[in-house]
Amino acid sequence: MTGRRGFLAGMLATGLAPAASWADAGAPRWLSAAGLPDGGFVLCGIGAAMDLRFRIALPARGHAAAAHPERPEAVAFARRPGTFAIVIDCAAGRRKAELAAPEGRHFYGHGAFSLDGRWLYTTENDYEAARGVIGVWDADRGYARVAEFDSGGTGPHDIRRLPGSDTLVVANGGIETHPDAGRAKLNIPVMRPNLSYLEEGAVTETVSLAPDLHKGSIRHLAVSHGGDVAFGLQWQGGEDGPALLGLHRRGEAVRLAETPEGALRAMQGYVGSVAFAAGQREIAITSPRGGQVQIYDMRTAGFLRSEAVADACGVAPCPGGLIIASGTGDLRRIGRMPDRAAHPGLMWDNHLVAL
Repeated sequence: MTGRRGFLAGMLATGLAPAASWADAGAPRWLSAAGLPDGGFVLCGIGAAMDLRFRIALPARGHAAAAHPERPEAVAFARRPGTFAIVIDCAAGRRKAELAAPEGRHFYGHGAFSLDGRWLYTTENDYEAARGVIGVWDADRGYARVAEFDSGGTGPHDIRRLPGSDTLVVANGGIETHPDAGRAKLNIPVMRPNLSYLEEGAVTETVSLAPDLHKGSIRHLAVSHGGDVAFGLQWQGGEDGPALLGLHRRGEAVRLAETPEGALRAMQGYVGSVAFAAGQREIAITSPRGGQVQIYDMRTAGFLRSEAVADACGVAPCPGGLIIASGTGDLRRIGRMPDRAAHPGLMWDNHLVAL
């Protein structure tokens, strides 16, 4: 792959080759950050057979990545509260640019591209004002920062684009933080999480949880092909909370999943990732704390089943069902074609990004 990447890069430099695609990066199906036994960190491309297609060094621990919709380019974000994001040319196997959070800001580990790939949107904390911000970066001008707008709440974490549009949905977790306090949560008694929908930099719809659920921090998102939004909660109270998965469609009320008490307790109040299965009829949430993967019915929001997977967090659709990444180095398919691949030299981080 290294020789092929070098040849391709040379051809592109002379203008003799067509634009690169994800096939030129080894045709990965998913991206994930991972830790190494020596303390280093990498971004990996994972193939359909759960094999590695590339591995590119990161300067520190990664969290999630945003994949460009047209070219083999990914933006790897630092774990919150990080201040860097690395743009990687995955075909050439090299860094293309580095984004630095503006003074007084930090990233939250997630970003999303516009429909045409021109703009990158990043979730950020304006920590002196306790204000959520969406940064706008021009991918065609070396990822220059060109604008910003309010996220519609405090502590924006995940951000997704609704299919076929440039409407953004943001998970405002509601938690105030400040670098001087490390990862301490400063406003738990009065936190107010919400989902905000944004169009052209303006909030067009906001959905909040009921007042008695205000300690349910909305952190991670998945969006179906039809525009349904699934969100995972991280409960900030002293108990497990009444629900850890919610569903929403624009213009409608939030639906909270119904979970048996024992299954809810097993998650230990924490959802690390959420994804729609390949058929769009089921939704999965993971808990690395509880070592659990739980599956819910999309139509009824009812609990279907659970599976114990040690340190499970990253989850994404795959043919026949879902793929799960574990901090132990395992990749596991669940569904109609169960399978497993071990990568003992890698500790998969929080998220699998489907390409």
